Amino acid sequence: MKSGKGDAVKHGISFGSALAIAISWSLNKSIIWAIIHGIFSWLYVIYYVIVR
Repeated sequence: MKSGKGDAVKHGISFGSALAIAISWSLNKSIIWAIIHGIFSWLYVIYYVIVR
């Protein structure tokens, strides 16, 4: 089974979204914020790491 660059990008985006949603939910307990942060995914994760 050959995994191409497209698969890696797809999985990276999925992991980034899941990570952003998990961080957002643990901090805010709000589904609206979790969705918004999931959309911005890696940007929110990087922001969280810098601000924290």
